[in-house]
Amino acid sequence: MSTDTTSGLRVVMVAPPWGTIPPRAYGGIEEMVAGLIDGLDRRGHEVTLIGAGTATEAAAAFMSTYGHAPVERIGQSLPEVLHAARAWCLLAGLEADIVHDHSLAGPLTAAGRAQPTVVTCHGPTHGELGDYYRKLGEDISLVAISESQRKQAPDLNWAGTVHNALDAASFPYRDHKEDWVLWLGRFDACKGAHLAIDAARAAGRRIVLAGKLAEPSEHVCFEEQVKPKLGEDAVYVGEADAARKRELLAAARCLVFPVQWEEPFGMVVIEAMACGTPVVALGMGAVPEIVVDGRTGFVVQTVAELPGAIQAAGRLNPLACRRHVEQYFGVSAMAGAYEGVYRQVLAERG
Repeated sequence: MSTDTTSGLRVVMVAPPWGTIPPRAYGGIEEMVAGLIDGLDRRGHEVTLIGAGTATEAAAAFMSTYGHAPVERIGQSLPEVLHAARAWCLLAGLEADIVHDHSLAGPLTAAGRAQPTVVTCHGPTHGELGDYYRKLGEDISLVAISESQRKQAPDLNWAGTVHNALDAASFPYRDHKEDWVLWLGRFDACKGAHLAIDAARAAGRRIVLAGKLAEPSEHVCFEEQVKPKLGEDAVYVGEADAARKRELLAAARCLVFPVQWEEPFGMVVIEAMACGTPVVALGMGAVPEIVVDGRTGFVVQTVAELPGAIQAAGRLNPLACRRHVEQYFGVSAMAGAYEGVYRQVLAERG
């Protein structure tokens, strides 16, 4: 186990089993993991990725738990558990300094190995998930993706807070925007797609919706809350793959993000700004940490304020949005911060 602060580390990255790294379509965690791997590689670290599928574009040696990512079974427990068990077996044959786990069930195996395990908390820290991490105690070192997320459960074994990031160069910058607004995400009531339609309509703007529609709960949300509101000025274009997502984000007048819960981060927010597209959002969760109100978007407190913010979004400078992401949410900064966490955890473990 290396604690030399000048040498490269051997990092095993465990991804969730639901998609490829980087993602071909929806996948905020997968996008973040891909960026982190590339950033660590540039800093001279040796990364081995354990994930699902048969190929990856990430700068890491790759070991697969599934020949095909079981995305059609997302939400079921057994694929996650089997992924953790297979990852455990693969890890037993690796020489590593640290394990960085992004999966749900994987941290359960942390106590059974000598290498320390860093876990990025990608979900809420209240309720059952918080209790889960609490029971694992010092077997894992948690990293929060926002201060908002960390404050919800300050008693957990936190090792640091590192904002998610992306490679801005992989997102097309565009300063001339078209006269419609965008909602992009998964169809869950907490994401507020129905509110985005209402707000765009009230602002007199056409809205395009591109979202993941796979899990039963997403179909229920779409059928009950979204589909009845669709029309000529509110169009659903299906789930966007990586290329289509970038086209939509770059062309839209603004991204509407009327989140209805304490969102721990929201990758789509920095993806939009990387394209020079401002974000109109409700100020819940990490939103105030990411969007600069009046500069890279508008952060409002009530749904009633959304239409006015949508109308005003066209006055904002697209270049300011892009520069904000490059300065604060680039993969180099994220990789450096995680390296600091790794070395801190290794030093504490002796």
